[in-house]
Order: sequence, then C-alpha cells, then structure tokens
Amino acid sequence: MVFLALIYLAFISLGLPDSLLGSSWPLMYGDYGVPVGNAGFISIIISTGTIISSLFSHRVIRRFGTGRVTVVSVTFTAIALLGFSLSPSFMWLLACAIPLGIGAGAVDSGLNEFVAEHYEAKHMNWLHCSWGIGAMLGPILISALTQSSFSWRSGYKSISVIQFILVALLLFSLQMWRKFENSGLEAQEVEKQAKSKTQGVFAPLRAKGAIFAMLTFFLYTSVENSMMLWGASYLVNIKDIRPESAAGWVSLFFLGITAGRALSGFISMKLSNEALIRIGSILLIAGLIIMLLPLPASFTMIGFIIVGLGLAPVFPCMLHQTPVYFKKENAQAAMGLQMAFAYCGTTLMPPLFGQIFAHVSFSLMPYLLLISGIGMFACTARLTMRAKKGFSVQEL
Repeated sequence: MVFLALIYLAFISLGLPDSLLGSSWPLMYGDYGVPVGNAGFISIIISTGTIISSLFSHRVIRRFGTGRVTVVSVTFTAIALLGFSLSPSFMWLLACAIPLGIGAGAVDSGLNEFVAEHYEAKHMNWLHCSWGIGAMLGPILISALTQSSFSWRSGYKSISVIQFILVALLLFSLQMWRKFENSGLEAQEVEKQAKSKTQGVFAPLRAKGAIFAMLTFFLYTSVENSMMLWGASYLVNIKDIRPESAAGWVSLFFLGITAGRALSGFISMKLSNEALIRIGSILLIAGLIIMLLPLPASFTMIGFIIVGLGLAPVFPCMLHQTPVYFKKENAQAAMGLQMAFAYCGTTLMPPLFGQIFAHVSFSLMPYLLLISGIGMFACTARLTMRAKKGFSVQEL
C-alpha cells in the first residue's frame, strides 16, 4: 500500500503544473507584453518534449527502471517550474518549457504502463483522479494567491517546492522500486524482454485498428488541454469574468475530472472499461452543448463540470485497455506511442485553436471542442464494436 500511495503522489505531482499555464496566462501575457495567443508556443514546446520522451520511454525504462526514471523526471519538472517563477522574459519561459515537457513524458507513460500491467482498473481511475487533484489545486492556488495580492510567480514557486519535496521522497524509495521491479512476474518479464528483439518505436502502429486507439488519445487531449489552456481566457473574453476569478472557475473543470475518476474507480468494479468510456463520451458532448448555448455564466460553470465528468473515465480506461488491445509483450511500446499521440493532440490543437480564438472569437471554443468530442466518441465506438466480436487490436 505504501508503494501504491507513492505512485498516487507522483501523479498528483504530475497534475500540479499541467493547469498552471492556462490559469495564469490571463495575468502573465500582460506582464510580458505578448499577444494572448502566445501561450500556444509554450504549450507546443512542452508537448514536443513530452512526445519525444514518451516515444523512447519504453527503452529508457527498460534500461534504468521505472523508479529512477520517475526521480529524474520529477526533478526536471521541479527545476523547470522554478525557472518559470524567475523568468525575466517570454523567451525564458520558452527555454524552461523544454525540461518541463521532457520530465512529464517519461514518468507519464512509465507509470501508466506500470499500473495497467500490475493493478486493477479501479486503481488506474484513482491514479488519474490523483492527477486531477493536482490539476485542480493549481488554478485554486493561483486564484487564492493573486486575490491575496501575490503574483502568479508565487504559484509557480510554491509548486516547484512541492515537486522538490516529492523528489526527496522518491529518492528514499528507490530501494522499494528495485525490489518490486526485480521480484516475481516483473523479473520474468524483464528476462523475457531481454531475450527478445527490441521493438521499434512505431511498431504498434502496424497493428490493424491501432489508429482508432491512437486517434482517441489525440482527440481526448485536444479537448482536455484546450479547456486547460483557454478555459480562463474564454471566461474572461466571452463571459466577462474577472481574470483573478476565472482561474478559480477553471478549477471546477478539474473538480469534474477528479470527482468523475474517483467515482469511476468504484463503478469499474461493476461496469467494463468500454461502458465507462461510452458514458464519459456522452457526458462530454452534453457538457460542450451546454457551453455553446446562449445561457448565463452560471450555466457555463455547470458545463465546465460536466465536461470534466465526461472526460474523467476515458483516458484511464483507454490506458487500462492497452495490454488487452496490444498484448502484454507490446504494452510498454504501445503505451509510449499512445502517450505520444496524446501529446501530439496537446501540441497541435490547443495552439491552433488559440490562434483561431485570438483572430476570430473565443465564442468558437465550444463548437470546435464539440467536433473533437464527437470524433473521439466515433473512434471509441469503433473499438468497442470490435471488442464485442472478440477481437483485440492486434487481430483487427
């Protein structure tokens, strides 16, 4: 239990910085004198680093172990966040985005595969609930500090300190990671992998039907990260919410994700991953429809929560299906590739949407996200239909 609790803490740490940029940006871009759409450039660099580290994570983890990779990754994140808090210029932010992205990718794919392989579906949902707790606390912290006359820099600095504390805990736990990774079935799997030929980075794409799984991750992150990055700006520009309050409103989106994943952990004991994914996709579409209707701002708050609830089960349930879809021997490589597709969605779509919003109108936000949500529903429905026929992705 102590070991599992440490993994949960690592995912809270992973979520903390993810929501900071979007909730802080309405305050940041004025300080640096740059256009509102420039947050997309920071997002691109973070996501590019994450894509690269995700693609090669299975080889790095096989060589050094999940524990060591997690320690180094969280250290990168802590240093990057400290750099953000001290940044004298916009270019400094771009430089600090590099280690932030690299640190996130390896630990994300590594821990996801680790839990998918060794724990039940409820733990995967609760693991990502922990991410939601971290992601929810970020905007709350920014809102509380800025409304108390502190700078947004204080938020980044505070979370950097939390990350460094986690690094210390992880260092003391390295022996625990080694014992776990070198015992029982884990040792057999390591030996099996050592004897087998190293799988290419893009090998999982050769599996028939794999593209539906990859597109699901791409579209999911397109919606989630657009909400994270532009949610506060949407509220400020379309709903006339004050920037200091908008960050707190965005935390409701993360509340929906966090509560939804906590609930999904219990529901997963009764319903299949596919059923949870289907329910989540329908809720997502409903929440986005509420957002695009010409209703008072209070209804937008409800829409944010429902969108979060809808997204909640999709990502963890899809990840937990990875060993099923791609078979256990290919799971780590497939996990890395899925995370890479997820971060491609993060890299490409929120910045693209941001430029559209900045040059046209932020009122387009729920419409574009709705299109992505419908596409995600179609991909997951296709996978579910095939699964009912008894086929894995490898056999499609």
